[in-house]
Amino acid sequence: MGIFKKFGFGLKKTREGMTQRIEDVLGAYEEITDDFYDDLEEALIMGDVGMQTAGDIVAELKKRVAKNEVRNPKHAKMIISDIIADMIDGGEDMGLITIPSIILVIGVNGVGKTTTIGKLAAMYKKQGKKVILGAADTFRAAAIEQLEVWADRAGVELVKHKEGSDPAAVVYDTISAGISRDCDIIICDTAGRLHNKKYLMDELKKIYKVVEKQLPYADREILLVLDATTGQNAVSQAKEFMNVAEVTGIALTKLDGTARGGVVLTIKNELKLPVKFIGVGEQIDDLQPFKPKLFAKALFEDTGVTFADEED
Repeated sequence: MGIFKKFGFGLKKTREGMTQRIEDVLGAYEEITDDFYDDLEEALIMGDVGMQTAGDIVAELKKRVAKNEVRNPKHAKMIISDIIADMIDGGEDMGLITIPSIILVIGVNGVGKTTTIGKLAAMYKKQGKKVILGAADTFRAAAIEQLEVWADRAGVELVKHKEGSDPAAVVYDTISAGISRDCDIIICDTAGRLHNKKYLMDELKKIYKVVEKQLPYADREILLVLDATTGQNAVSQAKEFMNVAEVTGIALTKLDGTARGGVVLTIKNELKLPVKFIGVGEQIDDLQPFKPKLFAKALFEDTGVTFADEED
């Protein structure tokens, strides 16, 4: 399945929810008026875009409509798509060039953190990279075993200690193994006990020190995994994590199971965090690198159409 179709199928529920509301507004007016803008903003808010971001989209639409002298609301559809693409564009590339590079993955229980790590490992291995995983979420029941299952599925090595071990020690051993085995990518699962912020902060500081000491010049990503089905609650969760961790990007899971895909816009526009990956299914290859233009396009176009150009 092509990249566009993956995005399209993954956004089906969002398209039926948020986008349909927008379509309804576009079809309800014969000309663009203040009421049209008010209804459009409400439709965006109802689509889990968030009040601030909805207002920003409408404000930008007004500018572009005036500049291009657009009068027919139906002609505003493509402008809205362009605004969304521009809003969420930038920073989505992982930019992992050094060998090795390291990815620290954080996120609370239930968001799909372990699954995301397994899919990341499979994706990088498919690209010809040598990957090693570290099971540094040592306090969550069965976390180590779950990551071991995904490591086997992806066909990559795993470094683990027994449950309750020091997470920083696991990261240390994983990096050491990654260096000695000439790995390209080191991915470490780290804890996400957000209810105990001080403990999480202290734990992450220890891990950061280990990384700084062992890989001082390596490219590094701190990837926060969020569950798209929680909508604006995911945004609140991201804000909490940003208070205790140096988050560099988002992996948004379960996008195929929710009509709340509009949360992508809020994450980028309000939190200034780039979305790096989106989960659009349960298969091992269903974690997709985020493509802003394809995302905006898939919001407004059905997957039944064949597109010759499936890349940005």
